[in-house]
Amino acid sequence: MRMHALKRPQVDDTQVVIKPLTRNDAEAFRALRLKAIQDSPAALWPTYEEEARATLEAVIERIRKTDHQIVFGAFNDLELIGVTGLRREALAQVAHRAMLWGVFVDVAWRGRGISRRLLETAIAHARETHVLQIHLCVHTENLRAEGLYRSVGFEENGLEARAIRVGNRFYDERRMMLRLDD
Repeated sequence: MRMHALKRPQVDDTQVVIKPLTRNDAEAFRALRLKAIQDSPAALWPTYEEEARATLEAVIERIRKTDHQIVFGAFNDLELIGVTGLRREALAQVAHRAMLWGVFVDVAWRGRGISRRLLETAIAHARETHVLQIHLCVHTENLRAEGLYRSVGFEENGLEARAIRVGNRFYDERRMMLRLDD
């Protein structure tokens, strides 16, 4: 049996716009997160059921831009096709660092540099807001994601064994950090 390649949308990739999400994007964000969990259950912490139970108000709060958090979306026209978030604590002694989370691009749009553009946008925002280092976690079997993070300068700074459990299977997470003050 011959496998058919995933059919990619026919559109100029330069028309993909990266911008902060707003409350109007909450439903699209929830739908994309649910798709992400179905695609890669070990890459995101909530289960499908936990994410599906979140109220619209909770989703709006999760994507609301503040001085300490922002979620970027990649849009093709009005369709949300990718996301990533950046969050930091308000406490003075840890305000120099931020956590990158929820990086996901719809399967049909992968391989076009959209994840890299999302990362570059988040990194630029971190610099603008005086963040000195960005942290992230990636499970050790997600080699494509790890390679992408390394390609923009992230380095490993730890490993947490059995960090995630999906069903009866455990996944280790690699901790990575990007220093912005070098």
